[in-house]
Amino acid sequence: MFGSDSNKEATRSVFLSSIKGLANTGAVAAAFFLTPLFYSQTVGWIRSFTTVHYGAVWADLSDFAWFVIVALLTFFVARASVSTLLMMGGLAIATKFM
Repeated sequence: MFGSDSNKEATRSVFLSSIKGLANTGAVAAAFFLTPLFYSQTVGWIRSFTTVHYGAVWADLSDFAWFVIVALLTFFVARASVSTLLMMGGLAIATKFM
């Protein structure tokens, strides 16, 4: 019918924006809970590496930079994982009904 392609495109756009929103929300939650765990397990090694190779003056700055790096890595890995899982799940459900 008239406009069926635009209707499909609008539905696809809503679906993809919902996937993006869910992935971002899940990634924020994962980063909130997992960043302190990963950071606390690795900051000692980062601090000693920085002290040995760059001097003790840079240790505090490297601690902060490492926290930001761990938070960003956790967020982006979680977002990629969640969005992939949601897309595959959505496609599996869609193909089951077609």
